[in-house]
Amino acid sequence: MSSPAQERSSAAPLLSAVLLLVSLSGCASMEVLVPSFINALNGTTVKIPCTFTSCYKMDVNTFIMNWTYQETLNDTKEMFMIFYKRKGMVTLRTERFGERVMFAGNLDKNDLSIKLSDIQVEDVGTYNCYVMNSPDRTPGYGPIQLNVVTELPPPRDSTIAVAIGASVGGALALLILSMVVLKCLRRHQKQELISEEKMEEEVKLDPEGVAEEGTKQP
Repeated sequence: MSSPAQERSSAAPLLSAVLLLVSLSGCASMEVLVPSFINALNGTTVKIPCTFTSCYKMDVNTFIMNWTYQETLNDTKEMFMIFYKRKGMVTLRTERFGERVMFAGNLDKNDLSIKLSDIQVEDVGTYNCYVMNSPDRTPGYGPIQLNVVTELPPPRDSTIAVAIGASVGGALALLILSMVVLKCLRRHQKQELISEEKMEEEVKLDPEGVAEEGTKQP
């Protein structure tokens, strides 16, 4: 029968291995992932995304989440959606949004996104996604700046871009081909020059052969 001290000593390597695996996994704390800003067309419906990553699975008994709206940095945050462990995501009726806000995420996939319909110019502001997923000690917070535009910018004409790209690509290919041809010509000229120099050296080193060739001539 092993003593408590022996059990602790045998469990120590296992605990160290577990801690090492956790540290190597790169999962240090919870992180909320949101875009920094969204441009929405007036009168349309827009999805405001928010997801989070965590080392721990979401527990409805300890999970805390809410959405708030802030018109400017100096204004008070107005809560318009909150998570209840029995009801899940619940939309709070506000004068600003009324029934235009709905939950559009998936809690099983850590997706807390929402949809805002009939976008109005008055909806411009910062939308804050706040998450607390115990036993993570640090809560996550993600602000999204929503901008409302009255018209979308005209689509770009891709024909000009394609023509310019084709011209540049053709010119670059022609330049590379010219450089290759020039390099080959220089190498060929260099080889001919080396051959001529080699022949001259052989003639200098064999004067008798030159004399014999001279005597054979009529």
